Amino acid sequence: MKIKLLLLLPFFLMMHTKSEEAVFWGKNGHRVTGKIAEKHLTRKAKKQIDKLLKGQSLAFVSTFADEIKSDRKYSKYYPWHYVNMNLDQTYQEAEKNPKGDLVTGINACIEILKDKTSSEEDKAFHLKLLIHFVGDLHQPMHIGQKEDKGGNAVQVEWFGKGTNLHAVWDSKMIDDWEMSYVELANNAADLSKEEIKAIEQGTIIDWVHEVHKITKEVYNSVEKGENLRYQYSYDHFGTVRMQLQKGGIRLAKVLNEIYD
Repeated sequence: MKIKLLLLLPFFLMMHTKSEEAVFWGKNGHRVTGKIAEKHLTRKAKKQIDKLLKGQSLAFVSTFADEIKSDRKYSKYYPWHYVNMNLDQTYQEAEKNPKGDLVTGINACIEILKDKTSSEEDKAFHLKLLIHFVGDLHQPMHIGQKEDKGGNAVQVEWFGKGTNLHAVWDSKMIDDWEMSYVELANNAADLSKEEIKAIEQGTIIDWVHEVHKITKEVYNSVEKGENLRYQYSYDHFGTVRMQLQKGGIRLAKVLNEIYD
């Protein structure tokens, strides 16, 4: 039995690595966004959210939408994690996925949460999805090109080890910083009230277009097969941190509008 387990170990390690590569924003990234959002919730919104989540934090449930992807009964929600757009297109111009996308997914969650006839169970489920998807919206490679699966097919190296561009922005830079999500959230930029209000402005589609500008920069930041190291993180980790912070501020705005 021990021999069989040893023989299977490389397989399990490989599968674990592949699954980690595909996770969106990475667990830490989503938790940072959730933690920051909690700081910007109104009392009324926080009370309603605490009731639905039964005391669980936004950070704790922020990875729920990724955790259920292995269950086929939730497969309809997979397209809600991203939007496919060519680099020269707006959201309105882009070909739409008939199964939905990040924008339609967020709007569907909001609609259910606002619907007084929705069950508490249904509201809790879609609240968890919404928390995750607003985070996904701020990961630039979630608004990437269909042809390379949002950078998943753009092969690069991270400190000499094979990976892809999506994974670098999703988790590699965040995890290599070796800070907990609480530390990252607590060390977010100290923004003025005016700066926070400016971030809160706009619609979901406005935010998509804003992030898509960064997406273009990300695609232009690497060559296929390039070995990315400290300089890449130095050049781009500030953008990652700001996207996590914007995601948190805007998540709170969406939730406050639902519950206030």
